[in-house]
Amino acid sequence: MSDAIKHECGIAMIHLKKDLHYFKEKYGTAMYGINKMYLMMEKQHNRGQDGAGLACVKLNMSPGQRYIARVRSNGQQPIQDIFKKVNKRIKQITKQYPDLLDNIDQFKQEAPFAGELLLGHLRYGTFGKNSIENVHPFLRQNNWMHRNLIVAGNFNLTNVTELFDTLVELGQHPKEKADTITVMEKIGHFLDDAVAKIYKKLKKEGFTKAEASPQIAERLSMKKVLRKASKKWDGGYTIAGLLGHGESFVFRDPAGIRPAYYYDDDEILVVASERPAIQTVFNVAFQDIQELPPGCALLTKKSGAVKLSQIQEAVAPKSCSFERIYFSRGSDAEIYKERKKLGRLLFPQIQKVINNDLENTVFSFIPNTAETSFYGLLGAVQDNIVQLLKDSIQNKKNLENGELEKLFTLRPRIEKIAIKDAKLRTFITEDASRDDLVAHVYDVTYGVIKPTDNLVIIDDSIVRGTTLEKSILKMLDRLNPKKIIIVSSAPQIRYPDCYGIDMAKIDNFIVFKATLKLHEDQNTLEQTLDSIYRNCKRNQDHPLEKVENCVKALYEPFSNEQISAKIAQMLKGDNIKAEVEVIFQTIEGLHKACPKNPGDWYFSGDYPTPGGNRVVNRAFMNYHEGKSVRAY
Repeated sequence: MSDAIKHECGIAMIHLKKDLHYFKEKYGTAMYGINKMYLMMEKQHNRGQDGAGLACVKLNMSPGQRYIARVRSNGQQPIQDIFKKVNKRIKQITKQYPDLLDNIDQFKQEAPFAGELLLGHLRYGTFGKNSIENVHPFLRQNNWMHRNLIVAGNFNLTNVTELFDTLVELGQHPKEKADTITVMEKIGHFLDDAVAKIYKKLKKEGFTKAEASPQIAERLSMKKVLRKASKKWDGGYTIAGLLGHGESFVFRDPAGIRPAYYYDDDEILVVASERPAIQTVFNVAFQDIQELPPGCALLTKKSGAVKLSQIQEAVAPKSCSFERIYFSRGSDAEIYKERKKLGRLLFPQIQKVINNDLENTVFSFIPNTAETSFYGLLGAVQDNIVQLLKDSIQNKKNLENGELEKLFTLRPRIEKIAIKDAKLRTFITEDASRDDLVAHVYDVTYGVIKPTDNLVIIDDSIVRGTTLEKSILKMLDRLNPKKIIIVSSAPQIRYPDCYGIDMAKIDNFIVFKATLKLHEDQNTLEQTLDSIYRNCKRNQDHPLEKVENCVKALYEPFSNEQISAKIAQMLKGDNIKAEVEVIFQTIEGLHKACPKNPGDWYFSGDYPTPGGNRVVNRAFMNYHEGKSVRAY
């Protein structure tokens, strides 16, 4: 994505169903869980640059022995940092006890992360906060093992204020109004309540306090706890948790907005935000990895017994399509095919713009994450050439005028045009100098473009258009092509996201800016903005489930082609010599390529939860009122 945006976090959970002796004997190391967790987090490193954390729960520890450990980092290399700390501690104790790695019981007692339950988290901070206090996993401690709660997740809730207020009404005093704290305290409240009720029953049955503890673990229903805690949650989430006595859970939102995959056998349960991480680390087949159904939770008891439970009723599936376009690793078998199809489906629009002149058209991609879509586009170009050959063979005149021979030599012209200079740092902050520095973020390949050529560049998506305007187009124009065609494998981004992706301000989007310009051209800008603003204000007073997306009215008067043409005009400005065209994927094409992930609210405005409609209206009101703040 030429305009880099931050996005949702990643989780990794491992629940070992056998004791450490088993893994030492079978795999040669009691550090099996730690080693696998390191790999799981590194394989999902694309999901977190701001921080990383790891928590562990050890089973069957004696009173007085530490059974919970946690380490977090917000350093420049957070994964390396946390495992460096883990390994440093292990080296210290093995130096103190040279035979420790062969004495499994002592190793488990001394090594802080030598446990059966491990929860890792990779953080992208959508609110710009990057203190260590904002890094997951979060820990809620208590002297009762059952009330110790560790939580990490990939989520954003749209109604944090209301949920916070309910906690206050319950008599709590949360330390922060943030969705992570709110979620943990909501679960913690109903966990405390459930434990207290079970203990009350056990006391009546004649159990002593000491005898009650294992009974509480046996009778505790996390299904009920999660159902009560999540009753009013509005947002997208995959939330994982560990309990001090050895239970674990992973819970996904009812629309399946945020991803979650799991693998379960008699040795281990493993959960991750991305399927390829599990495939690679545990060498298991694609079909053996399951997707956690919307509204469901994986509930695992201390014994390792796993149960899939419906916590909240599933609604129409709205799994995030941006996962498929860009965020997830492209090594997933389904995602790879989908990205290729996204590129393939763009060719008819490109063919029209270049007037089917393949001989004078060069195809390339930027950035590297667009490479798979590029392969799909090339496949469509090659199919087109084959079809031209078939049609030409049927026309006997082409045998006489040399057209057939010309087609036999026609090949797609493929070049590596733009290369990002990873060493370049824009260290000058003064505005006049910054633009010149940004313009050199990419290097270009000289000598492959002729003045008669069309240059087609495919990108994952176009969000703000800043890098295109300030850097890429200027660099490409130096090659002196006749026409530059920027192609987005994603549709036009029109609306903010409120479920994890860092796209919160509507006026940042180039599609929004271009639409304002179109209204300005037609002298409808002021009346349109005022009308939408009034409707947004009215909707804010409606019950949440009745709030509508009033911002759709902004785009209704114009076609996709009109908006794309205005974007091209804005990007070209006065300094680009070549013609500029911009092509976006259609929403229909998106759904055709990614049928299992129909969530498209940032393109269509069709939010999967009522809170999304309230957020988009608030985002527009912020813009109209001149407030540069988030809408959630």
